[in-house]
Amino acid sequence: MQDKKLKILTSVLGRYFSSSDEKLFHCPRCEHHKQKLSVNIEKNVFKCWVCDYKGKDLYRLVKRYGVYEQRRKWKELTSTVDVENSTANLFDQRQEQEKQIIDMPREFISLANKNLPPLSMYALNYLHSRGLSKADIIRWKIGFCPDGDYGGRVIIPSFDEDGDLNYFIARSYDHTWPKYLNPKDANKGIIFNELFLDFDEDLILVEGVFDAIVAGPNAVPILGSTLRDEHPLIQKIIDNDTTIYIGMDHDAKKKELDIIKLLLKYDIEVYKIDTGNHDDIGSMKISEFRERKQSSSLVTNDNYLYQVIQEFL
Repeated sequence: MQDKKLKILTSVLGRYFSSSDEKLFHCPRCEHHKQKLSVNIEKNVFKCWVCDYKGKDLYRLVKRYGVYEQRRKWKELTSTVDVENSTANLFDQRQEQEKQIIDMPREFISLANKNLPPLSMYALNYLHSRGLSKADIIRWKIGFCPDGDYGGRVIIPSFDEDGDLNYFIARSYDHTWPKYLNPKDANKGIIFNELFLDFDEDLILVEGVFDAIVAGPNAVPILGSTLRDEHPLIQKIIDNDTTIYIGMDHDAKKKELDIIKLLLKYDIEVYKIDTGNHDDIGSMKISEFRERKQSSSLVTNDNYLYQVIQEFL
């Protein structure tokens, strides 16, 4: 079987040379002039030593860079479930999402400003108590409202791929109830901060925006949404064949498993992050999250049921 897999990979990637147990191809991602994409067929892994493009399933290469006939032959070898029809059905059902643009609260003051009013200290103290740095505040464009409808709340804005404001999170810092207040007449079914996401790199799915801040620059909060086939985030992931790392709050584990199941249906590579005894990722130190992401487990159709059993034991 390894010889047949190598033949398919060669038809997709071109010629190679052997180095011990590995085959070295030209990398289709960075297109470096030297053959730096290392492929180990026996271990079913690959890595480019130039751009660090890597994966734990060689089919990722065949699916992304091959044609239908090459994908079909690979699936015959590995008895992989055919996802072509599922993806085609998704595209047939896809509806163009209406662009959402909203206004920032009139009282909004950016906490990235140099000269801040005295009242800003309460918002800054709250953010610092949650482990946010000045760099986080600048990167996430965080501000606050001292009064008005969103008075006593920090504001974390979201921008669509065109740079337009399409949502914001308003979190109370002075014990005002409710803790979170959604913008009026705004739909949560958006990709939060799509402007700053790179779908060609690993993407981290988390529950809330403070989880995303801890998780790093290529993390997206789903804002409590139930992700379905038609959600723009799911569509974008499938379009780009994005590798996903997912870590949800303890009280959202069923939702996490549902999202994993949905992604597996479209043959997306998914890694599950163990949050341990933490209620959510937002309560972790960044260093601990990185360690847990590094040791996350690959979820496949073969071991999905095991993951379900483990969650509910």
